[in-house]
Amino acid sequence: MIRFENVGLRYDMGPEVLRDLSFEIRRQSFQFLTGPSGAGKTSLLRMLFLALRPTRGLITVLGRDVATLSRKDLPSIRRRIGVVFQDFRLLDHMTTYENVALPLRVRGKEEREYRQDVVDLIKWVGLGERLHALPVVLSGGEKQRAAIARALIDQPDVLLADEPTGNVDAPLARRLLRLFLELNRSGTAVVIATHDLGLMEQVDARRLILSEGRLEIYD
Repeated sequence: MIRFENVGLRYDMGPEVLRDLSFEIRRQSFQFLTGPSGAGKTSLLRMLFLALRPTRGLITVLGRDVATLSRKDLPSIRRRIGVVFQDFRLLDHMTTYENVALPLRVRGKEEREYRQDVVDLIKWVGLGERLHALPVVLSGGEKQRAAIARALIDQPDVLLADEPTGNVDAPLARRLLRLFLELNRSGTAVVIATHDLGLMEQVDARRLILSEGRLEIYD
Protein backbone atom coordinates (compact mmCIF):
# COMPACT_ATOMS: atom_id res chain seq x y z
CA MET A 1 0.00 0.00 0.00
CA ILE A 2 2.68 2.49 1.06
CA ARG A 3 6.46 2.18 0.68
CA PHE A 4 9.20 4.44 2.09
CA GLU A 5 12.72 4.07 0.69
CA ASN A 6 15.59 5.96 2.36
CA VAL A 7 13.29 8.86 3.22
CA GLY A 8 14.61 11.92 5.01
CA LEU A 9 12.85 15.08 6.17
CA ARG A 10 14.09 18.48 7.29
CA TYR A 11 12.30 21.75 7.84
CA ASP A 12 13.83 24.74 6.04
CA MET A 13 17.62 24.63 6.54
CA GLY A 14 17.54 22.81 9.87
CA PRO A 15 18.86 19.31 10.61
CA GLU A 16 16.97 16.25 9.46
CA VAL A 17 14.13 15.38 11.85
CA LEU A 18 13.59 12.02 10.12
CA ARG A 19 16.30 10.11 8.31
CA ASP A 20 16.82 6.93 6.33
CA LEU A 21 13.27 5.62 6.79
CA SER A 22 12.63 2.43 4.82
CA PHE A 23 9.47 0.41 5.49
CA GLU A 24 6.16 -0.73 4.01
CA ILE A 25 2.55 -0.50 5.10
CA ARG A 26 1.21 -3.73 3.68
CA ARG A 27 -2.31 -4.36 2.47
CA GLN A 28 -4.67 -5.39 5.31
CA SER A 29 -1.89 -4.96 7.91
CA PHE A 30 -2.21 -3.62 11.46
CA GLN A 31 0.57 -1.70 13.17
CA PHE A 32 1.31 0.74 15.96
CA LEU A 33 3.54 3.77 15.44
CA THR A 34 5.17 4.81 18.70
CA GLY A 35 8.14 6.58 20.22
CA PRO A 36 8.95 9.41 22.65
CA SER A 37 7.54 12.93 22.27
CA GLY A 38 9.43 14.84 19.62
CA ALA A 39 10.56 11.69 17.81
CA GLY A 40 8.74 12.71 14.62
CA LYS A 41 5.52 10.67 14.71
CA THR A 42 3.34 13.56 13.56
CA SER A 43 5.72 14.40 10.72
CA LEU A 44 5.70 10.76 9.61
CA LEU A 45 1.90 10.65 9.72
CA ARG A 46 1.75 13.81 7.61
CA MET A 47 3.96 12.19 4.99
CA LEU A 48 1.77 9.06 5.04
CA PHE A 49 -1.26 11.27 4.45
CA LEU A 50 0.51 13.20 1.65
CA ALA A 51 0.26 16.47 3.57
CA LEU A 52 4.05 16.71 3.64
CA ARG A 53 6.65 15.68 1.07
CA PRO A 54 10.06 14.30 2.01
CA THR A 55 13.29 16.19 1.57
CA ARG A 56 14.87 13.09 0.04
CA GLY A 57 14.09 9.48 -0.71
CA LEU A 58 11.13 7.79 -2.39
CA ILE A 59 7.56 7.43 -1.12
CA THR A 60 5.15 5.29 -3.11
CA VAL A 61 1.46 5.40 -2.17
CA LEU A 62 -0.98 2.97 -3.78
CA GLY A 63 1.46 2.43 -6.61
CA ARG A 64 2.12 6.14 -7.28
CA ASP A 65 5.40 7.96 -6.73
CA VAL A 66 4.51 10.89 -4.45
CA ALA A 67 7.17 13.10 -6.06
CA THR A 68 5.40 12.92 -9.43
CA LEU A 69 1.85 13.53 -8.18
CA SER A 70 0.30 16.73 -9.44
CA ARG A 71 -2.04 18.85 -7.34
CA LYS A 72 -5.06 17.50 -9.22
CA ASP A 73 -3.98 13.88 -8.52
CA LEU A 74 -3.83 14.32 -4.74
CA PRO A 75 -7.58 14.29 -3.87
CA SER A 76 -8.21 10.91 -5.52
CA ILE A 77 -5.26 9.34 -3.66
CA ARG A 78 -6.12 10.99 -0.34
CA ARG A 79 -9.69 9.68 -0.50
CA ARG A 80 -8.22 6.20 -0.14
CA ILE A 81 -6.44 7.20 3.09
CA GLY A 82 -8.66 7.87 6.12
CA VAL A 83 -7.27 10.02 8.93
CA VAL A 84 -8.43 10.38 12.54
CA PHE A 85 -6.82 13.52 13.94
CA GLN A 86 -5.98 13.90 17.62
CA ASP A 87 -8.13 17.06 17.88
CA PHE A 88 -11.08 15.42 16.04
CA ARG A 89 -11.63 18.40 13.67
CA LEU A 90 -15.41 18.10 13.73
CA LEU A 91 -17.30 21.15 12.46
CA ASP A 92 -19.19 22.69 15.40
CA HIS A 93 -22.22 23.82 13.38
CA MET A 94 -22.82 20.35 11.94
CA THR A 95 -24.54 17.36 13.55
CA THR A 96 -22.87 13.97 13.92
CA TYR A 97 -24.65 12.84 10.76
CA GLU A 98 -23.56 15.93 8.81
CA ASN A 99 -19.93 15.67 9.98
CA VAL A 100 -19.69 12.00 9.01
CA ALA A 101 -21.36 12.61 5.64
CA LEU A 102 -19.17 15.63 4.82
CA PRO A 103 -16.50 13.79 2.73
CA LEU A 104 -19.26 12.40 0.49
CA ARG A 105 -20.94 15.80 0.14
CA VAL A 106 -17.61 17.35 -0.82
CA ARG A 107 -17.33 14.76 -3.58
CA GLY A 108 -20.69 15.87 -4.92
CA LYS A 109 -22.71 12.78 -3.98
CA GLU A 110 -26.46 13.09 -3.56
CA GLU A 111 -27.77 12.44 -0.04
CA ARG A 112 -30.15 9.73 -1.26
CA GLU A 113 -27.07 7.76 -2.37
CA TYR A 114 -25.34 7.76 1.00
CA ARG A 115 -27.85 8.48 3.76
CA GLN A 116 -28.36 4.87 4.88
CA ASP A 117 -24.63 4.10 4.72
CA VAL A 118 -23.90 7.08 6.97
CA VAL A 119 -26.61 6.13 9.46
CA ASP A 120 -25.43 2.51 9.54
CA LEU A 121 -21.81 3.53 10.15
CA ILE A 122 -22.77 5.93 12.93
CA LYS A 123 -24.68 3.10 14.59
CA TRP A 124 -21.69 0.78 14.10
CA VAL A 125 -19.46 3.11 16.13
CA GLY A 126 -22.12 3.29 18.85
CA LEU A 127 -23.53 6.76 18.20
CA GLY A 128 -26.98 5.87 16.90
CA GLU A 129 -28.64 7.98 19.60
CA ARG A 130 -26.36 10.95 18.80
CA LEU A 131 -27.18 11.14 15.10
CA HIS A 132 -28.49 14.72 15.27
CA ALA A 133 -26.33 16.00 18.14
CA LEU A 134 -23.89 18.87 17.68
CA PRO A 135 -20.25 18.38 18.77
CA VAL A 136 -20.71 20.77 21.72
CA VAL A 137 -22.91 18.22 23.52
CA LEU A 138 -20.76 15.18 22.70
CA SER A 139 -18.25 13.75 25.16
CA GLY A 140 -14.61 13.36 24.17
CA GLY A 141 -15.14 9.68 23.43
CA GLU A 142 -18.22 10.40 21.32
CA LYS A 143 -16.33 13.00 19.31
CA GLN A 144 -13.56 10.47 18.78
CA ARG A 145 -16.01 7.89 17.46
CA ALA A 146 -17.64 10.48 15.18
CA ALA A 147 -14.20 11.34 13.81
CA ILE A 148 -13.50 7.63 13.22
CA ALA A 149 -16.81 7.25 11.36
CA ARG A 150 -16.01 10.27 9.18
CA ALA A 151 -12.61 8.78 8.33
CA LEU A 152 -14.26 5.48 7.36
CA ILE A 153 -17.25 6.69 5.36
CA ASP A 154 -15.30 6.76 2.08
CA GLN A 155 -14.12 3.15 2.65
CA PRO A 156 -10.38 3.91 2.73
CA ASP A 157 -7.69 1.37 1.94
CA VAL A 158 -5.56 2.74 4.79
CA LEU A 159 -6.61 4.31 8.10
CA LEU A 160 -4.20 6.52 10.05
CA ALA A 161 -5.17 7.33 13.65
CA ASP A 162 -3.20 9.89 15.68
CA GLU A 163 -3.44 9.10 19.43
CA PRO A 164 -7.06 7.89 19.08
CA THR A 165 -7.29 6.85 22.75
CA GLY A 166 -5.46 9.82 24.22
CA ASN A 167 -8.59 11.58 25.52
CA VAL A 168 -10.70 8.64 26.70
CA ASP A 169 -10.79 6.29 29.69
CA ALA A 170 -9.51 2.70 29.62
CA PRO A 171 -12.86 0.95 28.88
CA LEU A 172 -13.57 3.26 25.95
CA ALA A 173 -9.98 2.87 24.71
CA ARG A 174 -10.57 -0.90 24.55
CA ARG A 175 -13.82 -0.34 22.67
CA LEU A 176 -12.10 1.92 20.13
CA LEU A 177 -9.36 -0.66 19.69
CA ARG A 178 -12.00 -3.30 18.93
CA LEU A 179 -13.45 -0.99 16.27
CA PHE A 180 -10.02 -0.67 14.64
CA LEU A 181 -9.51 -4.43 14.75
CA GLU A 182 -12.92 -5.07 13.16
CA LEU A 183 -12.08 -2.55 10.47
CA ASN A 184 -8.76 -4.26 9.85
CA ARG A 185 -10.45 -7.65 9.54
CA SER A 186 -12.71 -6.16 6.89
CA GLY A 187 -9.63 -5.39 4.77
CA THR A 188 -8.35 -1.93 5.72
CA ALA A 189 -4.69 -1.41 6.67
CA VAL A 190 -4.49 0.38 10.04
CA VAL A 191 -1.73 2.56 11.52
CA ILE A 192 -2.29 3.77 15.10
CA ALA A 193 0.12 6.37 16.49
CA THR A 194 0.13 6.08 20.27
CA HIS A 195 2.10 6.43 23.50
CA ASP A 196 -0.21 3.96 25.26
CA LEU A 197 1.84 0.85 26.06
CA GLY A 198 -1.17 -0.80 27.70
CA LEU A 199 -3.12 -0.43 24.45
CA MET A 200 -0.32 -1.94 22.39
CA GLU A 201 0.03 -4.90 24.73
CA GLN A 202 -3.56 -5.92 23.98
CA VAL A 203 -2.75 -6.78 20.37
CA ASP A 204 -0.01 -8.90 18.83
CA ALA A 205 0.73 -6.35 16.13
CA ARG A 206 3.69 -4.90 14.29
CA ARG A 207 5.40 -1.94 15.96
CA LEU A 208 7.09 0.95 14.21
CA ILE A 209 9.23 2.70 16.83
CA LEU A 210 10.66 6.15 16.12
CA SER A 211 13.63 7.35 18.15
CA GLU A 212 15.83 10.34 17.37
CA GLY A 213 14.54 10.46 13.81
CA ARG A 214 15.20 6.81 12.99
CA LEU A 215 12.79 3.89 12.74
CA GLU A 216 13.02 0.41 14.23
CA ILE A 217 10.50 -2.25 13.18
CA TYR A 218 9.32 -5.17 15.29
CA ASP A 219 7.08 -7.63 13.44
